[in-house]
Amino acid sequence: MAHAVKELFPGVKLAIGPAIDEGFYYDFDLARAFTPEDLILIENKMSEIIQRNNPFVRRVVPREEAIELFKKMGEDYKVELLEKIPDEEISLYEEDGFIDLCRGPHLDSTGLVTAFKLLSIAGAYWRGDEKNKMLQRIYGTSFTDEKDLEDYLHFLEEVKKRDHRRLGRELDLFSISEEIGPGLILWHPNGAIIRRTIEDFWKDQHFLSGYKILYTPHIAKLQLWEKSGHLDFYRENMYSPMEIEGIDYELKPMNCPFHVHIYKTSLRSYRELPIRYAELGTVYRYERSGVLHGLLRVRGFTQDDAHIFCREDQIEDEILNVLDFTLFILKTFGFEKYDIYLSTRPEKYVGSLNNWERSTNALERALEIKGLSYEIDIGEGVFYGPKIDIKVKDSLNRPWQCSTIQVDFNNPERFDVTYRGSDGRDHRPIMIHRALMGSLERFFGILIEHYAGAFPLWLAPVQIEILTIAERHTQYAIELSKRLRPEGIRIELNLENEKIGYKIRNATIRKVPYLVIIGDREMAGENLTIRKRSGENIGPIKIDDFIGIIRDKIRNKSREL
Repeated sequence: MAHAVKELFPGVKLAIGPAIDEGFYYDFDLARAFTPEDLILIENKMSEIIQRNNPFVRRVVPREEAIELFKKMGEDYKVELLEKIPDEEISLYEEDGFIDLCRGPHLDSTGLVTAFKLLSIAGAYWRGDEKNKMLQRIYGTSFTDEKDLEDYLHFLEEVKKRDHRRLGRELDLFSISEEIGPGLILWHPNGAIIRRTIEDFWKDQHFLSGYKILYTPHIAKLQLWEKSGHLDFYRENMYSPMEIEGIDYELKPMNCPFHVHIYKTSLRSYRELPIRYAELGTVYRYERSGVLHGLLRVRGFTQDDAHIFCREDQIEDEILNVLDFTLFILKTFGFEKYDIYLSTRPEKYVGSLNNWERSTNALERALEIKGLSYEIDIGEGVFYGPKIDIKVKDSLNRPWQCSTIQVDFNNPERFDVTYRGSDGRDHRPIMIHRALMGSLERFFGILIEHYAGAFPLWLAPVQIEILTIAERHTQYAIELSKRLRPEGIRIELNLENEKIGYKIRNATIRKVPYLVIIGDREMAGENLTIRKRSGENIGPIKIDDFIGIIRDKIRNKSREL
């Protein structure tokens, strides 16, 4: 691709062009913007180069020689890269006069390249720094045969159709206003209904599982974050302090120090442990504007956070309980496939090696007791302890980071957290951090794409829409809605003077699970005609029977209509 761009656009400068999981990209510095039509020209030129079957020739040269070579070629970005590479020798690849800096390896010749496609154009700052020049990035992908490429392009079309940002607009779920600020979510009524449903379910299950629900402030004194260690290890993700009465305050990036302070309001006995605190706590983290992405990467979000204070002899049981709880929650929302990772001590950490070893072993034992397959993610633990990460797989088999279970011996030490043991002495509890969904915003975005906006009945913002065929059916429809609403069913009435086909299409576009169509026959017989979102018709069915079916499906969190 880079060779093709060089042939087609004289004066273009090359930056970097790595292979990535989904294919490849290359960053270019060109005076004018690439267009979609340019991608076709580049693809055609690539095909020409492939037809030439040019051999790839590798040669190794001293670094200074490579620098001089690329200076003569006017490739400033390559020179900058080379000046920061410590290696004394550099590998170059050449085919038909085109030379590039690369570690390799490569195919033997261009003729071995088969199925490929250029996908999109995007902006990218040089070296990912927004202070540097904006370059143009061309994304592409390649496969060994056309069938695999076609399958992948079909997958991309499906991803596009499920994009939560587009569906968020079409289904009136949420929006983001530049006037308010990027990365800050406005929940519309439809989205807010789903959020409330998720929150109510979350709270009910936490009460059943022995958690106590908390609410904590959105800001705290800066010294709190110094004490917790977040300022040392997390400063780049925190906002600038604000001064209140001469004291610096900070928007909270985490909920944990607040939960610690609630724990410390009383002298705790070993008999009280474990103590499980949970909060749907909104936090704020600085994310660069270039990485913000709808609901999936935001600046203000609500964590489904919990902290468990337990004795050391309770840690394994608590981790087992959290694993069961996590998998139950994920399954209820329709996620039955996942990958699990055990993340170990990072380069920058706090605490003793002995504590790290004990905590890592406890997490590992819990996974093995549950018979769960997992991979070791070396060095990816948080600064205060090891963790288990669970990445759910959606209906397109894409992995998403959601759930995490973390063992913490940093906060109990820093905040001098204790409990009175059976020996009458003070002991240090273990603190377990855990989130089941991660954040409501991100989880909601994943749900939208997982279901392509067609939520199961219990989550759907409108569960039943009542449609009238003619004006004379209006009063019957209103009376029916009064009968359904007390059952906790979310109803919408469409009494507009429109053709029934138009009403059905409109409700289907909004992915309403059930449509109740009211006409003369329904009024006369006290039976209902029901149309499912899929287009399947049910009925006639008695009103009480229909209410019973709907109630059961909502109560059981059924994913089937």
